[in-house]
Amino acid sequence: MAAPQQEAYYSRVIHHLGLVSGMIDELGLVERIDALLPKKEQQIVSYGQAVKAMILNGLGFTQRVLYLTPHFFRDKPVEHLIGEGITAAQLNDDLLGRTLDAIHAYGCNSFYSQLAVHSVQKLGLSCRTGHLDSTSFHADGIYNSQLPPEEDSQLIHITPGYSRDHRPDLNQVVLQLLVERQAGTPLLMEALSGNNTDKTGFKQTLEQHMAQLRQDVGLRAIVADSALYTAESLAQMNGYTWITRVPETLTLAKETIALTAPLFAAQPDEQQHIELCTTYADTRQRWLLIYSPAARQRALKTVNSAFAKQSQQELKAFEALCRQEFACQADAETAVQRFKKQLKLTTLADYQLIHEARYRRRGRPKPDQAADYTIVRIEGAIASNISVYQERLQRKSCFILATNETDASRLPAEELLSTYKDQQKVERGFRFLKDPQFLASTLFLKSVSRIMSLAAIMTLCLLVYAALEHRIRTALVKADETFPNQSGRPVANPTARWVFQYFMGIHILTIRGAQTVLLNMNEPHRKLLKLLGDCYVKYYSDSG
Repeated sequence: MAAPQQEAYYSRVIHHLGLVSGMIDELGLVERIDALLPKKEQQIVSYGQAVKAMILNGLGFTQRVLYLTPHFFRDKPVEHLIGEGITAAQLNDDLLGRTLDAIHAYGCNSFYSQLAVHSVQKLGLSCRTGHLDSTSFHADGIYNSQLPPEEDSQLIHITPGYSRDHRPDLNQVVLQLLVERQAGTPLLMEALSGNNTDKTGFKQTLEQHMAQLRQDVGLRAIVADSALYTAESLAQMNGYTWITRVPETLTLAKETIALTAPLFAAQPDEQQHIELCTTYADTRQRWLLIYSPAARQRALKTVNSAFAKQSQQELKAFEALCRQEFACQADAETAVQRFKKQLKLTTLADYQLIHEARYRRRGRPKPDQAADYTIVRIEGAIASNISVYQERLQRKSCFILATNETDASRLPAEELLSTYKDQQKVERGFRFLKDPQFLASTLFLKSVSRIMSLAAIMTLCLLVYAALEHRIRTALVKADETFPNQSGRPVANPTARWVFQYFMGIHILTIRGAQTVLLNMNEPHRKLLKLLGDCYVKYYSDSG
């Protein structure tokens, strides 16, 4: 029987996956993972190669979930991207499950942290400032949600909690990230129980990891939202700079805004700020009270909508009060005073008590007929409380940033504000992870430990994505070159997402099992690859 003949021509889809593989190679992630998780005997695909496959799957933007990895690689040049002798069939759910188990056994946080520290050092990123935040992901399944949490367990408790997606009925996992400011790559990830709150989670993260991050990457400053601003957290943040937003519900913040907000009225169309020093939770600190015209426009919509809804509710409540009949004037007065205490946005502008005669017999009473009894009704009107409206509008138009760096010469107001605004880098990372085209918008694996490991893989995908975007932009700026954006206009700061889309449609055509030709490559492709270097060029090179 003759051996089957090899196809004379066949093609494989590579798209942007060569860029992703190039960044993984540049960071040396496969080698680092194989050093942390050595391959077992008779294991064909190493753990590092398996993680590389998961990252390629996650950044493939094809909505393929983890266990469909063999399907994802079915039309891809697997040997070219991952390693010689490896096939799509070998990248099955059994291999990936064992890889996730090995990561959890090693320790998910430690596993990721070592890769992150190695990566930022390879990229030469400055990690003096870290942005801390968290988000939640739905977990499809019961898991350990019906069991009480175990204090010393190495497993998180998958359970309902505060849902960022407004689905408090679903079990969830909280993912906490600390990202560096320059490129937005995560320095730290931690999967937490579904009912974990930021106030406790932030405090524990700083207690457990800040000293190590200072040693490993030179972290000196922490930026976070208002959840960090608690007496317990502030008390322990000594020895490094912190920047956070002051909760607008704090009494001291309300009083400060009420006193200073009128000063901004003279120039309502310009951003303004006022600096002051204060003490809270026995911590001397500097506050930057900022008025923003854009925030005022948002506040107008928010406050007007809230006032209209609440005022309508209070009006209906007053109309219901006016329909009530009271046996005596004292009862009516008591009801009025009780109603006044319930009003939040309106005031009882004017009211009077009306006494009306009542007769037990039906029909019209005779002119000289005495009433059997008398009832008391309430008549009047309610009006909007302008002072409450103005106070809330002022509070929503302003916000307060706090820092323990009281020397304005070392941290000027403009730098303080710009540093806090870079908090959007971690928020952007969360949007990326929750994108429906990413690896998983909701989580589903058979065990809690594998979900914890998957959180580490998802964060690795974000690390590679952010690092690649930074690398592309840096290379373009350094060479004074550009890349066409969605409109065809040359730019030096394209997003990695757009570059990925631009590389869509590139195929590797193999002729008679030897010669390969890249299809659909154009000049911008080649120019960018040349700027990025050999790690990337090799994935898009013709042979023969």
